[in-house]
This record gives sequence, structure tokens and C-alpha cells, in this order.
Amino acid sequence: MTPETPEAERAPMTGGAAEALVAGLGRVVAFVNRHWLGLLNLVFLLYVGLPFLAPVLMRLGATTPARVIYTVYMPFCHQLPERSYFLFGESPVYTLEELQADGVATGNLFQRRHYIGDEAHGYKVALCERDLAIYGSMAVLGLLLAVRRWRLPRLRLFWYVLIAVMPMALDGGTQLIGLRESNWWLRTLTGALFGGGTLWFVYPYLSEAFAAERGRG
Repeated sequence: MTPETPEAERAPMTGGAAEALVAGLGRVVAFVNRHWLGLLNLVFLLYVGLPFLAPVLMRLGATTPARVIYTVYMPFCHQLPERSYFLFGESPVYTLEELQADGVATGNLFQRRHYIGDEAHGYKVALCERDLAIYGSMAVLGLLLAVRRWRLPRLRLFWYVLIAVMPMALDGGTQLIGLRESNWWLRTLTGALFGGGTLWFVYPYLSEAFAAERGRG
């Protein structure tokens, strides 16, 4: 039988593994510190790009992967067809009345959100108009910051609420309680203001925090 290795002999191996783990984590942190803007841009581009892939896949007949994308995004977006963009159909947008006049997207909102589209109407993007505008504006502004190497000044909370939060709150809130029905361009405009304004409000703080961390390194 092989005698058990004494604790003293095993300790250097354990310590070496721990040191390697700490060193690996340090490299990951340093990479994120240097490339945080590019990483966030990649996240937003993927988050906005995959919903456009879903109708493309439906058009090509690859319905299973397309439905996977719709299903994955469903917890994050209502996906109501009357508030979504469509590709490969008669129109890029439809009102609820237009869809129901054609005998599609009937029922309550929980039933309507499962309507993906058809050959005549095209297939909906897996994110609604407002969400696409929010995350799309973040992706576009983030890319501009990376390419142009712009440095955003801090946006005061008052201006952030005024130009980013209030327009979307008014448009979405009055629609939510049934006072009025918004339209595609208002959803897109207010979503873009909110997304761009949120990025402008947050990114200067992130930039300063990562710069300070690099300075300590």
C-alpha cells in the first residue's frame, strides 16, 4: 500500500493551485478593466442582433432555432405583435386593429404575444419596438464612444430624468393605464432617449472607476 502523503507535503501543491487561481482571476479583472467598453458593446450588439435573427430564420424555414430565440427573449419583453417590428411582410409595423381584421393576433395580450407572424405579414422581431430602441441606442452610442474615443461628461440626475426617463414614462405610462395608445415612432423615440440617456448617465462613472483601478495597479 502507498502511504498517505503527509499534510506538509500536500500543502505546497494546494498553495500553488490557489496562487494560480488568484493569478488567473487577476488577469480576468485586468482584461475587463482594459476592455470594459468593448465587452459592453458586444453584449448590447448580441442582445439586439439575435432578435433580428429570429425572423430571418423563420423566413429561411429554420423554425426551431427561431422559436428558441423567441422563447429565450419572452421573459424580458412582452413581444406583442402590435408593438413590434416585422420583417419580410407587407408592412414593418401593424396596429392591433389591422392584425385582427386579418384574423391574426386575436385573444388577450397573453395569447397575442405568441403570434410570431406568417408569410403574408412577415415575422416579428423578438424584441418590441421600445426595447429595440433602448438597447439599440446603447449599442450605437457605445460604438461611437469606442471608435471616436469620445469622453462623455457627467450627466446630472435632473437632466437624465428630464430628457431620458420622463418621455418614456409619460408615453408608456399613459398607454399602460389605457388613456391612449402610443405608436411605433413614439415608442422608438422615447426608447432611444431612455437608452442613450441611461448610457450617458452611467458610463462616465464606469470610466472613472475603471481608470482609478488602473491607476492603483
